[in-house]
Amino acid sequence: MTTHEFLLSALNWNPFLMAVSVVAIFTYVQSCGWKLSGKTVFFMAGLVSLFLASASPINFLARGILFSAHMLQHLLLVLIVPPLFLLSLPTRRNGGISKGFINWGKHPLIAWFSGVGAMWFWHIPVLCDAAASSQSIHLLQTVSLLILGTLFWRPIVGPRIEERLSPLAGIPYLFTACIACSLLGIWIAFAPISVCPVFMNPTAPPEVMAMIRDQWGLTPAMDQQIGGLLMWVPACLVYLGAILVLLGRFYRRSKHIVPFRPQETEKKND
Repeated sequence: MTTHEFLLSALNWNPFLMAVSVVAIFTYVQSCGWKLSGKTVFFMAGLVSLFLASASPINFLARGILFSAHMLQHLLLVLIVPPLFLLSLPTRRNGGISKGFINWGKHPLIAWFSGVGAMWFWHIPVLCDAAASSQSIHLLQTVSLLILGTLFWRPIVGPRIEERLSPLAGIPYLFTACIACSLLGIWIAFAPISVCPVFMNPTAPPEVMAMIRDQWGLTPAMDQQIGGLLMWVPACLVYLGAILVLLGRFYRRSKHIVPFRPQETEKKND
């Protein structure tokens, strides 16, 4: 089996998933009044990223075959899809900060632990093995990562301006998340034992394993190291990119602040 043949055969054209995607597109476009805008690009990019995570060969390989594909899927579900969908929502101002127990997830500290904790929680060896081996647990993992990732990104790019963190608060929020994911990536890359043992003995068709071992040259140890590097470097690049956006936001706000000049006030009084 060649790589090209594998990529075509591993696509999952699930009718239910396709139907949900069509309904989502129709609902979103209708809510926008059938007018395309910059936010529509974010929505379509989020939908494509979700398809890559859940219906592409990435999902096939993540199901107990390649740990690096498993990690790439996690990055898409937590760091890429949620912020893109949040950015596609219409921005609201002067709505006030909603209160109540139902909105507990909006607290920045809880949101931070939701996003970072999701990565650490699902890499506990027992849970990692279960999600890679069981279809129902894998589905639970996918849904939880999307929800927790949305909670994490809401204080940064949520639709309600009043509920977003200020740039000076958002920068440490993202930087510490980068550090936490880096530590997880370093631990995975240099761990002397398998973080997710099921990937050490994958149950894939022989032709797929031959392609992975012979054509791609991936061993289980190398596969785990690549997975750790994905969590270490690309994940932090996402956080650092968001930090640069916040710095730009802070700079634009500072340009609109009119400095106080006592001399001008004295002249007016004269």
